[in-house]
Amino acid sequence: MLKKRFIEALVSEDIGRGDLFSRISESRDIRAYLIAKSDGVFGGREYVEVLADMYDLALSWDIRDGEPFKKGHKLLLVSGDSKRILSLERSMLDMVLHASSIATLTAQYVKAIEGTGVKLLDTRKTRPLLREFEKYAVRCGGGLNHRMGLDDCLMLKDTHLKTIDDLDAFMQEVRQKIPFTSKVEIECESLEMVKKAMQAGADIVMCDNMSLEETGEVVAYRNESYPHILLEASGNVTLETITQIAATGVDAISSGSIIHQANWIDLSMKVE
Repeated sequence: MLKKRFIEALVSEDIGRGDLFSRISESRDIRAYLIAKSDGVFGGREYVEVLADMYDLALSWDIRDGEPFKKGHKLLLVSGDSKRILSLERSMLDMVLHASSIATLTAQYVKAIEGTGVKLLDTRKTRPLLREFEKYAVRCGGGLNHRMGLDDCLMLKDTHLKTIDDLDAFMQEVRQKIPFTSKVEIECESLEMVKKAMQAGADIVMCDNMSLEETGEVVAYRNESYPHILLEASGNVTLETITQIAATGVDAISSGSIIHQANWIDLSMKVE
């Protein structure tokens, strides 16, 4: 249902009061194909399939979400009424371009830490009203989702901590008021803060903008004193630094850049 509402809004934005070409053209059955003009990792199939079902288009796929493709690869064949296909061309392309671009960059990050056992996570740094779509694209690239919103995990960031006078007492109240299955993550900038967070009962501790040496110290302390607590590293994560961060022994690394730094790859549609 969410995908359908998203697609309805997307199509409405582009078509507006009606495609002017459709006013003067005659309907005919056509076939068009989606072709890659650069290499990448594919995303967007789930959404294109919903769009096709809504507008009575037939699809023949040669790729699945999460699979790599090369320049020249014909990814999809679309069959149906010419007016519908031409009216929906940009909406279809934009979804696939956006999702595949995020999936492609995410896959590069995942490959950089392959074999380490460390998980790559996204963040809530998503474009307004596109969170579900962009986090889906991260999954296409092999990453995992962090919080979808403020309602599925309690994260205490530095701004929250400034309003809390007694962390131990606050955490006792938290356990009485949030769902039993919800986890609590506390953002920390020093080993001293990490110790307080772990002693207070955090499920996850974030090493925020720590140096590699500091993160290593946190990992050693966790392993010795609180082995059940998960560690997440975040801040200044790039393709050049992520391998070193993973080597510290954290459980996960989160990065907003896999979404907001993704450059659009090149795909286009051609009519046979």
